[in-house]
Amino acid sequence: MTTSLIGRRPGDARPAGYALVRRGRASFLVHRRAAVAAGAIAVLTAALCVAYLCLGERYVAPTEVLNVLFGQDSGADFVVGELRLPRLALGLLVGAAFGVGGALIQTVARNPLASPDIIGVSQGASALTIGALTFGVGSFGVLPYFSVAGGVLAALAVYLFAWRRGMHAGRFVLIGIGVAIALRSVVHLFITKGDYLVAHQAQVWITGSLNGRGWDEAAPLGWTLLALAPCVVWAARAQRNTAFDDGTATALGVPLHRTRFGLALLGVLFASLATGAAGPVDFVALLAPQIARRLTRTAQIPLLCSALLGALIVVAADLPARLLFAPVELPVGVLTAAVGAPYLIWLIVRGRTGGRA
Repeated sequence: MTTSLIGRRPGDARPAGYALVRRGRASFLVHRRAAVAAGAIAVLTAALCVAYLCLGERYVAPTEVLNVLFGQDSGADFVVGELRLPRLALGLLVGAAFGVGGALIQTVARNPLASPDIIGVSQGASALTIGALTFGVGSFGVLPYFSVAGGVLAALAVYLFAWRRGMHAGRFVLIGIGVAIALRSVVHLFITKGDYLVAHQAQVWITGSLNGRGWDEAAPLGWTLLALAPCVVWAARAQRNTAFDDGTATALGVPLHRTRFGLALLGVLFASLATGAAGPVDFVALLAPQIARRLTRTAQIPLLCSALLGALIVVAADLPARLLFAPVELPVGVLTAAVGAPYLIWLIVRGRTGGRA
């Protein structure tokens, strides 16, 4: 949902499709279609969350689920509160982080293919994390820190190699793909160096999985994302400046390069944090921003809708991942890849035929 703080008088004109909302002395422009889309996605996500908590090896009635959520006594406290709810919370947070991260990186690159799992960010996070796991450098509790460091380093390498008197979107994506391929080879090299148990853990992790994860991963991620919320508010406003071409932005006095660098860094942080919590869940950061933009038809990729759609995609994929081959649980990344790969091919084909992505 696109919002902006303005200081207009009641009679001032406003852009088509926007509504003026006043809160005291402050006024906000709210995109009507984005607000409706965000509300609809939130309702759909809430309904899916109830279904997620109900379904499993043991079916739990919706009334019992609501009793657990509201802290009332229920016979399903262990199944819902201890087994399913922590995993659901992590899936929502991971999906939201991937959605915001993908939206910011695509905004900077001006290319729908500029997803963290395509331009090397997720692979950088995976390489450093799997390396630490293989060589016993850190425990599972500190692996998210390695993921963040690896993602930032990979993104910095792509940014430096792609920079040539400015940032060209095509060059940025192509260099990112090259870096991603190289880092993926490093990941497999680390896996072959580890023993069988470590290699198995690493293989599940790089697929992207919520299996066996819970509050230990969800709580740190949730607090970190909450701390970054003011940065997201800044990013939503800064997006408008990056929509101009370089000459126009410079003439308006916009510090374009610093703004884009800040947006890119924030997007990398979100994607790396999500990767550290659940592994590189492929294509969520690619799908969510593009679906959000098509739903809202806004000039910039809406961050709120991207976050909500990212959460919806991860939860919608993890539910069949739990149920299809029960009691065996699939990594959620298998399901998101099954949907995301055809969409990626469609984006590439549409781009070659001149369609607007």
